[in-house]
Amino acid sequence: MSAATTRDAHDDAHHDDHHHHGPEPGVMRWVYTTNHKDIGTLYLVFSFLMLLLGGLLALGIRTELWSPGLQFVEPDFFNQLTTMHALIMVFGAIMPATVGFANWMVPLMIGAPDMALPRLNNWSFWLLPFAFALLISTFFMEGGAPAAGWTLYAPLVLQGGANLPFAIFAIHLMGIASVMGAINIIVTILNMRAPGMTLLKMPLFIWTWLITAFLLVAAMPVFAGAVTMLLTDKFFGTSFFDAAGGGDPVLFQHIFWFFGHPEVYIMILPSFGIVSQVIPTFARKPLFGYESMVYATASIAFLSFIVWAHHMFTVGMPLAGELFFMYTTMLIAVPTGVKVFNWVATMWRGSMTFETPMLYAIAFVILFTLGGFSGLMLAIVPSDFQYHDTYFVVAHFHYVLVTGSLFGIFAGVYYWLPKWTGNMYDERLGKWHFWLSTIFVNILFFPQHFLGLAGMPRRVPDYAVQFADWNMVSSIGGFGFGLSQLLFAWIVLQCCRGGKQATAEVWDGSDGLEWTVPSPAPYHTFETPPAVR
Repeated sequence: MSAATTRDAHDDAHHDDHHHHGPEPGVMRWVYTTNHKDIGTLYLVFSFLMLLLGGLLALGIRTELWSPGLQFVEPDFFNQLTTMHALIMVFGAIMPATVGFANWMVPLMIGAPDMALPRLNNWSFWLLPFAFALLISTFFMEGGAPAAGWTLYAPLVLQGGANLPFAIFAIHLMGIASVMGAINIIVTILNMRAPGMTLLKMPLFIWTWLITAFLLVAAMPVFAGAVTMLLTDKFFGTSFFDAAGGGDPVLFQHIFWFFGHPEVYIMILPSFGIVSQVIPTFARKPLFGYESMVYATASIAFLSFIVWAHHMFTVGMPLAGELFFMYTTMLIAVPTGVKVFNWVATMWRGSMTFETPMLYAIAFVILFTLGGFSGLMLAIVPSDFQYHDTYFVVAHFHYVLVTGSLFGIFAGVYYWLPKWTGNMYDERLGKWHFWLSTIFVNILFFPQHFLGLAGMPRRVPDYAVQFADWNMVSSIGGFGFGLSQLLFAWIVLQCCRGGKQATAEVWDGSDGLEWTVPSPAPYHTFETPPAVR
């Protein structure tokens, strides 16, 4: 053995020793970390900060819409608020939160010592703060931030000022981060499961994330292509979306929604997975119809790629196209209905208790289903002509993404927080957070169905006087819901700093490998893989 090899072996042993003692002290631990738990924590903290920022922009929108007339902001700045609110919430709050859960929980739930590609993992997180710094910096540029809605439709987006290349570069960075994270999750789940854990023994959260990761790898490059075509139209003389040069603005909509529809499922499937872990625990019954849940999730993912043009019924599609997208959109309700049925059947005759995670899971099932029903209304072509671009659409997708994705995330935080911190959170305050959030979120979004049915267009800073009352109600709900999230921040902080010691198996009725390790989960877990029977 050469001296160099011996020295390498010695270095490796020293390195291992260092790792066994846990994280290095100080702030650099977070910069250099390749530990899945640290990176999961970074994602979750980052996503909460983005939730607060996106929420602040939403409160700007609701303040302007409190009463008719232009009160506080110019119409152009109002459009910047709606665009940035959406981009920050989708790519900065919801997606990084679910990736944070994946980082924390995938290795713990499959009995792996860490993610398969730890350095890639570090890089995929650290791209995000730079991407969002770049995106947010557009507010301070000449002409302000992008103001074309989160869909960035051409030709409107091409009329923006200096912001366009910066916003597009930020989107590219977010996309690269998402794809790297997804590849890491796929490789980890397929290659690092504990002996005995076959695919159909994996927890449902792992299944939903495996399928989500494939969606990410397939959909994000499409979005990257669309925004790159915008960039070349603006600066390099191409005319993909410019009718004067033989292009077609509707082409952008097709490419965007071919990404945008799977994107909706990228945001909701991990929450399906969380709820599928929470409900069986608090119903004290195994999940009803486990295999049908797996197949339903896979069906939803497949169908999500063939329904994209239901966002575009009013562009003048041929009748055959409208019928195809109408029927496939209705078809996607079938596997979703299977999931809702299975969650309800799991609760049926279970010995249920109503701790905060379960309250959020039940609210998720009820309110997400409501959002799904309004989606079915939008699927019907002649009705969609009436609903299109009204507040009815805004109400629909916020029921899916707030009372769906976000409530699933809240359920997951309360469910696993004792495992992460080793302390129980304050259950009484958790229930306060639940009831305040649930009441205010319905005051915020339910009236928007009425506004939309009455004909109020979306993305307008001013409106006719007949819409005034419901807008004021909606704005009151917005401020109540926003302030409730400060209570959530307090609950989590308080839990991190101390509280009643959590046991390894935290909840009576919990099942899975993550409940076999102590609480808080040690810095390194499963160095010898557990056997799954």
